[in-house]
Amino acid sequence: MNDTETNRLSRLVAMLTLLQTWRTISATELANRFAVSTRTIYRDIRTLESAGIPVITREGKGYAMLDGYRLPPVMFTRQEALALLTAEKLGSSLTDATTARLTGAAMDKLRAALRHSDRDHLETISPFIQVMEPATIPDRPDSYQQLVTAIASRQIVQIGYQAAETGKLTLRNIEPIGLYLSQHWHVVAYCRLRQAFRDFRLNRISSLVVTGELFAARPETLQQYWADEANRRDKEKVVIRFDPAAILPFQVRQLHDTKHHYGWVHEQNSDNGSFEMLFLVGSLPYLATWLLPFAGAVTIVEPASLRTHLSQLAQRAHDSFYIA
Repeated sequence: MNDTETNRLSRLVAMLTLLQTWRTISATELANRFAVSTRTIYRDIRTLESAGIPVITREGKGYAMLDGYRLPPVMFTRQEALALLTAEKLGSSLTDATTARLTGAAMDKLRAALRHSDRDHLETISPFIQVMEPATIPDRPDSYQQLVTAIASRQIVQIGYQAAETGKLTLRNIEPIGLYLSQHWHVVAYCRLRQAFRDFRLNRISSLVVTGELFAARPETLQQYWADEANRRDKEKVVIRFDPAAILPFQVRQLHDTKHHYGWVHEQNSDNGSFEMLFLVGSLPYLATWLLPFAGAVTIVEPASLRTHLSQLAQRAHDSFYIA
């Protein structure tokens, strides 16, 4: 079998997996995924049909597998199995106890489908892949998995939440729309107490109950939430250059963990390792307060007035700690 035939066979096997995974997938999507022309995809579909695979054409939408039809499990390549091993370690360390158990159960099923030699290879390589646990969800082992369930089923969640600034604990009913990880896990949700969308950090949730009460589907996404936050008030453009080599690694993580709360819009990496961030902010003094701990790594590109705010803050900090 030559290389062309091998590539086509691999593509046909991968297409079978996609057809079993997606309800409908278009010829254009398949062509983009495999970097071939749509004409090639049409030929591949005819090949599958001639082999007895019940592929259904849905006019104007794409292709689908006949409902209920399943092929025996496709063998994983060694590289795919290693990628899933990495995902298992990330899931075990960076989510919660319930998700870790589910991830482990899924990997057990994967290992059962592997050849003995590949299974042995995973056992050999596993100790060399480690994910350090940041303890982002201490003492609340099921918050991540419960929130995933609530998002998928559109259920209201009642949480006890501790404010970062005051430490005050409030009881909130929220409608969660998404989770994201940025040093800590966060859930973005519509807060019925505040009558607005809010960003909640999971390790500040002291109690969590999925109520079973359903809420109406919302069109909002995480990306839209961040964009709306940036445009909520009249904003001033701020461009800041950061040199991560000038601060400690945990400060770099803290920077990325909190940037969304201060009007972050975009960033661009430079060849020298630094990166420029664009913010749209409503209060320069507020942004200066956030920037102060990173002052040694910050260059204010624009506006010049932000430098004044930052200098004044630094001077006040110096004066308050000065001992005669």
